Amino acid sequence: MANNKLAIIGGSGLYDIEELKDREFLDLNTPWGKPSDQILKTKFNEKEVFFLPRHGRGHFISPSKINFRANIDALKQRGVTDIVSVSAVGSLKEELNPGKFVIVDQFIDRTFARNKTFFDDEIVAHVSMAHPTSNGLMNACEESIKKEKIDYQRNGTYVVMEGPQFSTLAESNLYRSWKADVIGMTNMPEAKLAREAEIRYASVSMVTDYDCWHPDHANVDVEFVIKVLLENAAKAKNVIKNLIDNFEKHIDPKDPTNNCLDVAIITAPEKRTQKTKDKLKTVAGRVLNK
Repeated sequence: MANNKLAIIGGSGLYDIEELKDREFLDLNTPWGKPSDQILKTKFNEKEVFFLPRHGRGHFISPSKINFRANIDALKQRGVTDIVSVSAVGSLKEELNPGKFVIVDQFIDRTFARNKTFFDDEIVAHVSMAHPTSNGLMNACEESIKKEKIDYQRNGTYVVMEGPQFSTLAESNLYRSWKADVIGMTNMPEAKLAREAEIRYASVSMVTDYDCWHPDHANVDVEFVIKVLLENAAKAKNVIKNLIDNFEKHIDPKDPTNNCLDVAIITAPEKRTQKTKDKLKTVAGRVLNK
């Protein structure tokens, strides 16, 4: 089996996994700039794992300002093959109450102010996003959550809004009419970029509140959200430890992510400049340097 490496991208409330020892903080650069913060390289049960706080430690980066391309490129530089995103979300369904975890399998991308591709200059690629999360990694997440006896739902659609403001009531009701499950601000373009980098991706969304559609949550209160957030983050840390232990046994060698760039790059070879190939070497060197 190839040398598989797991990275966790932590969202609101999850900025570190303090109890993991043997810690090294990596200061990385990418052609797209610097990632959200230093990447923590650590070990658990002799397995190497990487952790990146999406909003920076101390939560100082707004969702629209996250350098998603740098985050994914930096993790790929370290040989990461699998990413599990852990995110705080609002619920769009009565049965998805605060404290429940959702293993997301679909996204509706409503963001509009972000760089969404590595292939925006000279070299054009179109990757499939029909199934944006990796089934094997979702299985690993499910096993890890079950072990902690956390209430969860397998599969669900995550609406990604631009933010940083919460939804209007009309927007919230619109998303409910689409039968979406949860709403958040950060999994896109993260999932798209992970796919372009041929990194398997899964998303564990932790419900902090009912979005404003719910009569009890008409004004989403940051203080209430933070209380649930911290409770969820404590649970998530145990789930992450389980994931480090189990993710490799769930890897699917036929996962379409593994070689999706083989059929994605449409630009004629003679039009691909060395400058752009160099820029893309971490993300797409496997196919561009053949």
